[in-house]
Amino acid sequence: MRYFDYLTPEQEREIFHYLPTEFSNRDDKELLAYAVGAALYMPATRPSIAEDIVARKIKGLASVVIDLEDAVGDMQVELAELRLLETLDKLQVYVNRGTLEAKDLPLIFVRVRSAKQFERLLSQLEEQLPLVTGFAFPKFTASGGEAYFRILDGYNKTRAEGAPLLYGMPILETSEVIYRESRLSTLLDIQALLTEYKHYVLNVRIGATDFSSIFGLRRSPDMTIYDIGVIRDCVTDILNIFGRENNRFVVSGPVWEYFKSDRVLKPQLRQTPFSEAMGKDGLRLRMSYIDRYVDGLIREVAYDKENGIVGKTIIHPSHLQPVQAMYVVTHEEYIDAMSIISNSTGEHGVMKSEYENKMNEIKPHLNWSNRIVHRSKVFGVLHDKHNFTCLLAEEQRTGALV
Repeated sequence: MRYFDYLTPEQEREIFHYLPTEFSNRDDKELLAYAVGAALYMPATRPSIAEDIVARKIKGLASVVIDLEDAVGDMQVELAELRLLETLDKLQVYVNRGTLEAKDLPLIFVRVRSAKQFERLLSQLEEQLPLVTGFAFPKFTASGGEAYFRILDGYNKTRAEGAPLLYGMPILETSEVIYRESRLSTLLDIQALLTEYKHYVLNVRIGATDFSSIFGLRRSPDMTIYDIGVIRDCVTDILNIFGRENNRFVVSGPVWEYFKSDRVLKPQLRQTPFSEAMGKDGLRLRMSYIDRYVDGLIREVAYDKENGIVGKTIIHPSHLQPVQAMYVVTHEEYIDAMSIISNSTGEHGVMKSEYENKMNEIKPHLNWSNRIVHRSKVFGVLHDKHNFTCLLAEEQRTGALV
């Protein structure tokens, strides 16, 4: 699997200075943590997941979460589990027949409802588990979450020879995390647990929809999650605890719910990045995203990135390409990062950037540089003078928008 693999070789040469790296669930954890990226959630009850994957119906799909929890009604759990087994059985048959190459599989995760269900599924899916990258653990707490990772540890230590590691992705979304009086102690307890099992933790995910529900809130399509005070404060504290470089976890951003809506406020998507890259065609492209209300998503992803978040929960295929395009590293970012890293030998403290528009301080910017390099491996690096709009234009031309 590789991001933007639907582009032609000519388009790749035109857009990328450094192409995204191929990855699979057998790669090292550091690469996979970034590769989760824009993870598309699908209800486990959906009968065509395997067929959609083998037909590449959703262009750009690189990671998928098959959901047994909130996307499935309480009366549908048995059906959802059955469909999950059928989906993985079909994928295994496609791989065995050669209809689908294992390297072309997206990263596949399963969101379970409970540790009991998780343990049962590990037994039922034994032969198909090599297709799976990991499991998402909802409503995660330190007390309840320990069972998930104890079960995961038991599987990984006894897994069949040659089978890849399975990873866990805890989802922080409970009242203990959002309530101010319990938040710090709760987050520190979760951090201690996840540190103990850090070699299995791929992402820490933020469940902002559940957080909002606790207060009877739902952000409008004119707002980002950072405009809701109680959610913003909680996200800030999650990043403060889990984003520190001395014990950092990759934190993934919350879902954007809208793909069509009426507008109240002015669009937040600036004209300049589009017009500079493509002129009038760029302005028409901008309007197509505004009309489908993806401009709010792009704005939120920009905030996500500035706060150190990598990736996002996705609930509609039309959101995949904007999020992925936003995470591609710019040429300027890459040149700055490589310069800082190569000059971190102690001979320099500060240097003017090669773009001659800023000062790069070697020690303070070194951690940022390392993150940029990790991101560049997964999402690639754009040519000079290019920005994310170039990818959106190519995706529209190739019919990648759903």
